[in-house]
Amino acid sequence: MIEQQLLGAGLGAIIGAVLALTGAGGGILAVPLLVFGLGLSMVEAAPIGLLAVGLAATVGALLGLREGLVRYRAALFIAVIGIAAAPLGLMLAHRLPNTPLALVFAAVLVYACLRIWRKAADALRGQGNEAHRYIEPCVLNPLQGRLRWTLPCARALALTGATSGLLSGLLGVGGGFVIIPALNRYTNLRMKSIVSTSLAVIALVSIGGVVSASLAGVMHWGIGAPFAVGAVVGLLLARPLATRIAGPRLQQMFAVAGWLAALLLAAKALWG
Repeated sequence: MIEQQLLGAGLGAIIGAVLALTGAGGGILAVPLLVFGLGLSMVEAAPIGLLAVGLAATVGALLGLREGLVRYRAALFIAVIGIAAAPLGLMLAHRLPNTPLALVFAAVLVYACLRIWRKAADALRGQGNEAHRYIEPCVLNPLQGRLRWTLPCARALALTGATSGLLSGLLGVGGGFVIIPALNRYTNLRMKSIVSTSLAVIALVSIGGVVSASLAGVMHWGIGAPFAVGAVVGLLLARPLATRIAGPRLQQMFAVAGWLAALLLAAKALWG
């Protein structure tokens, strides 16, 4: 048991380092690592991955809040919807067999890594994150520095929260690959503020998912706690290195690793 906990802490440290170096969304590799590294099923791995990602996101959100980057009203609104949707995802996870659940996760992983690859490719071509802007329903009031709350804005943020909450309960992912593109599409916030706000949402939604899993009796704290602590340690250790070694090429390497993990996960589900 102690060897398993140490291994879990080491795997968690890898996830924390990936989060620090690649940004929000790196935690989607937590579940494949738990499945292959510790031999857990999807249902067992999902809440543990959510715990680790949520704890690491909390650290990142607190740092962003200290720097004034978190739009806490928007984050709280999205998170409340997400927390309400998370138990539905958890219920679906327990009703689906492991094979289709693993295939769904593999598909989501492929999609998330495709977005990361495209973003990195745009950066390498010199195209900024805001090269294409649409008419956003949520815009900042220049006098107050706050988002203007309208019905289209509330609707867009509610849909974002429902999607991220459902995925967190179903697959044990934080939802950064959903929240960040949504905030980039629906608001005129700068990317630093989008990432910090996304981390705040992930932290809050993850708390709801972890509580739901604990009440349902499916959270393995003996494995989850060391894994989560390892993720935070890995995040803090890798954070100072992010400005020096992080970049588009590293994000593309992460995308390739994610596609490989999705392929292995699908193969394991189909052929054992």
